[in-house]
Amino acid sequence: MLIVDDEPSNIIGLVRYIKWQELGYDDPVSAESGEEALELMGESSFDVLISDVSMPGMNGIELVAKAKTLYPQIQVLMISGYNEFEFVQDAIHVGAQAYVLKPLKLDEVSSRLTALKITLDKMRSVVEQTSDLEKKVSGSLRLVKERFVSDLIAEIPQTEEMLSSWSSLMELPGRIRGLWIMVIGLDYFLSSGKEAKDRVLLGSGFRKTVDVGLSDLEQLYMAQIAPDEIAVLHLNPTPEARVRVERQLQFIQKMMLEQYSSTVTIGCSRMGSQWNEVPLFYKEVKFMMAQARLIEDGQIIRHENRDSTEFKDFRLREEFMPNVVKLMESGDVKAVGDYMNQIFDLLQAQETFSFSYVQAFGMNFLSELVRTLKPTSGSDGELNILMWRRLLDCSSTGQIIELLIEHVDRYMLIDKKEHSNQQHNLIRKVASFIGERVQENWTVKQLAEQFNLNASYLSVLFKKEMGKTISDFVQETRIQLAKELLQDPGIKVYEVTERVGIQTSAYFIYLFKKWVGCTPQEYRDYHYSTRD
Repeated sequence: MLIVDDEPSNIIGLVRYIKWQELGYDDPVSAESGEEALELMGESSFDVLISDVSMPGMNGIELVAKAKTLYPQIQVLMISGYNEFEFVQDAIHVGAQAYVLKPLKLDEVSSRLTALKITLDKMRSVVEQTSDLEKKVSGSLRLVKERFVSDLIAEIPQTEEMLSSWSSLMELPGRIRGLWIMVIGLDYFLSSGKEAKDRVLLGSGFRKTVDVGLSDLEQLYMAQIAPDEIAVLHLNPTPEARVRVERQLQFIQKMMLEQYSSTVTIGCSRMGSQWNEVPLFYKEVKFMMAQARLIEDGQIIRHENRDSTEFKDFRLREEFMPNVVKLMESGDVKAVGDYMNQIFDLLQAQETFSFSYVQAFGMNFLSELVRTLKPTSGSDGELNILMWRRLLDCSSTGQIIELLIEHVDRYMLIDKKEHSNQQHNLIRKVASFIGERVQENWTVKQLAEQFNLNASYLSVLFKKEMGKTISDFVQETRIQLAKELLQDPGIKVYEVTERVGIQTSAYFIYLFKKWVGCTPQEYRDYHYSTRD
């Protein structure tokens, strides 16, 4: 504990009357200035800092900011007079956790210190538990493999650095010559009629059965995606190894049927050689399993026996098209371009899709855009009809793709421009509103309600448009007005303070010096000496 206050009586009162040992603290160290406190921090580490706000030289806000650079986790309790609350707002902004007002009440100070001690204990517990978890992860190959497969399926990019870190935890092959995945799923796990206890027992038995069935096979990496689904990644499989895996899959189905009267559907992917193919293989297998279950449960479905066109058609219709429309609505031009490229790569695979299919897809795509996206102008209807006509006149897949790109680019350009103009006008209104009411103290929440916006959205939008936060804009506006008022010798400094909406002269002087680099009086003196 470090107590900093320029009034020795305040330090003596805290040291003498707070029951430090009962609260879990060592006897506090004290300093009578920010400069002295920083010297002490350079010599010893502290968990908690109690600091007065208003001190000569380095004030409490400046001290907190510098203390946080030395000890980012240090807990800070500020002491403030009733007329210094604006100082406290700045102190919280730079990292203070709590404050108490003068005259100090020992019960209140003790309560704040107890809360800070609880926070410190929790932080230490998190660090300890994280350390323990790291040790467990390093020693638990199963847990590591689960996370690895889950990350691959979730399309988390696997950079060289990431793969190297995975290899340090488990023995990944140095070179991938081939990979395929299996998805093992319980049928009717969530059907009505099964009580919670039955589901727990069934889910546990399912996992144990799969573990036992595949336990003696090499280069297998499993992850339980859901209580009723396990994904298995098989790396560098030899023909003999694949045959053994197939036998064990049948063993798993047999055991689950005999022991739990439950059927198991299993999907096997095609063979690949790249990590980034895993999420696509997983989606393909899930689609195959869903189709197979419409006919019969308890099958083993292999990719080589299925028509891949159906999945690609499903993916275009149910995944690509809704996602690109959603991205267009968000206004992210780069993301839209990247996603459209994925669609076009799929469409340009001539051995998969006929020209008539691509043309039909183009018509459906335009229809989806018209249905989902808001029209940008009154002439949109005629333009859409023209686009359909042009699409029917296309004679190749390439021409259709060029037409779709043109339409998407046009929408993004016009919509982005209109959206930007709307945002620009809105934020200018907010800025004007603030400038006209600079004497008033509006919170971001109140401003947002005034303009029917979400407070967080307004904050993000304002900074994006103006290049600064609302708080900084308010302070800058006040300081600019103050500089104008200070040029009138008939207006006292304390009157300037009131006119710019700042409650205390002390805070006004602090804020003015922070923004301008000198005190209001120094600014006025310099202004008049220059003019003379």
